[in-house]
Amino acid sequence: MKYSTAHLRSHQFSALEPGPRLIITGAVHGSEQCGTRGIERVLAEMERGDLSIVRGHLTLLPVTNPLAYSKGERNGDRNLNRNLRPSAAPRDNEDRVANALCPLLAQHEVLLDLHSFRAPGQPFAMIGPANNSGMLEPVHQAHLEQALALRLGPRRIVEGWLSTYAQGVKERLARTTGSERANLLSTDPSYGVGTTEYMRSTGGYAITLECGQHADPHAPDVAYHAIRNTLAFLGLTDEPSPPAHNDIEFLRLAQVIDRYHPEDTFSRAWSSFDAVAEGELIARRHDGTEVRAPRAGYIMFPDANATPGNEWFYLAQPSDRKITEA
Repeated sequence: MKYSTAHLRSHQFSALEPGPRLIITGAVHGSEQCGTRGIERVLAEMERGDLSIVRGHLTLLPVTNPLAYSKGERNGDRNLNRNLRPSAAPRDNEDRVANALCPLLAQHEVLLDLHSFRAPGQPFAMIGPANNSGMLEPVHQAHLEQALALRLGPRRIVEGWLSTYAQGVKERLARTTGSERANLLSTDPSYGVGTTEYMRSTGGYAITLECGQHADPHAPDVAYHAIRNTLAFLGLTDEPSPPAHNDIEFLRLAQVIDRYHPEDTFSRAWSSFDAVAEGELIARRHDGTEVRAPRAGYIMFPDANATPGNEWFYLAQPSDRKITEA
């Protein structure tokens, strides 16, 4: 299916009985197309009459960033999943997309955002923080996110994105001079706000589902089954609600490490969820400085091609937060 770069194409289904307002997004990053394929599969089932929305409202957005999708690249002009907010004076493709996307998100109560990742690895879900009234990311429906995450399919759940990103911003500011800061959007904690964080800011709740590696032939199936499970669990369809998984590995992002120089290199090819021992060599800076794990844990989101001054990889620890039912 072709998607125009001049508009967002959404598909909306409003049942005659009340229920939740759900939006499902694919291809926020243009190289992450498993969500698009999963959404298209559901749309085909609706077109054939094999699937029907009987309660609530559903919006399916197969391609959230059409320019990036048409290029087959992560970004159109920049990363849509950073600094996501409406702009009175849009300066690039992603600003223009945000001006269409943000009001659409705000019309819904629940977001399932479908992604994939570059390095090999297993699917996982990302949820927001525990309920809180803090300034960074206030949340009041964490229990609903948890209940949905337990039913999407993957057995790993990760938390702590925005708080870890904000701590990384503080460290980035401490080592960046004034002249260099002018070239770094990533020196503002709000630059870590993407689709799910924006959704929570409107009072809704949201989950990012990382469905597998970009080229994994099973990733579209992960996306599709997560969509069907979400529809059933929220009661938008009449299918039986999927049971909650009780064999979940729950991790918290603990630290982000930036790449400083184009010649900073990993000690080996890392994948998300690779275990690291305390003191294990992870990478070397261009000047020979070793980057070692401060404690035992896991590598997350390693990016060997990260732009200097931005995230290179994350370190995660087992979470002590309890995952509970809604």
